[in-house]
Amino acid sequence: MPVVTEDTPKVKEDAKWYVISTQSGHEQKVADAINQRVKASKLETRITEVLVPVQKKITVKDGKQKVTEERFYPGYVLLKMVFDKDTWELINNIEGVSGFVRTGKYPRPLPEEEVQAIMRYMEIEQPAFQSTFNVGDAVKVTEGPFVDFIGSVSEIDVTKGKVKVLVSIFGRETPVELTFAQVKKL
Repeated sequence: MPVVTEDTPKVKEDAKWYVISTQSGHEQKVADAINQRVKASKLETRITEVLVPVQKKITVKDGKQKVTEERFYPGYVLLKMVFDKDTWELINNIEGVSGFVRTGKYPRPLPEEEVQAIMRYMEIEQPAFQSTFNVGDAVKVTEGPFVDFIGSVSEIDVTKGKVKVLVSIFGRETPVELTFAQVKKL
C-alpha cells in the first residue's frame, strides 16, 4: 500500500480511477452504498466519483418499445479516488464488494484514456436496438398499412431497429420494411 503521511496531499487532483469487483447485478446497489459511506465518513475529497458503466438500449418485446440501461461491464464498478489506507478499508468493507481488481499486491489505476473511452461509449446519444427476432421467425404486423398481416422475418437491421418481413399480398411474397415496434412474434 502506498505510504501516506500527514503532509501527503489527499485531494481530488491526486485521484485516479480504480476498478472494484462486485456481485453481478448488484453494481448500482454497491455504488449507492459507497456514495453513502463516503458522505458519512467525510471522504468526498478522496473518493470523488463512483461509476457503473451502462449504455441505453432500446428493446422491443411484444410490439412495445422500451429503453433500458445495460451494464457493459457486469460485476464491476469504477472509482475515482486517492488510494490510501482509509479508502482501501472503506471500499473493502462494503457489502457486495469482492475487492479491488489488481495484478499484484495492490491495485493499479486505470489509464485515463481507457476511462475516457468508457465514458464516451456511455454517452452515445443514439441508443442501440436490441432485437428479439431471428431470421425466419413468424411475425404479425401490429400497426401501419399492413396491420394484421402475418409474415416471416427475412432481414434484421439492428442499427436502425428495423426488420424486413415477407408478407403475402395478392398471393405473392412481398418484402416490407417495418420497425421492431410494428411487429410481434407469433
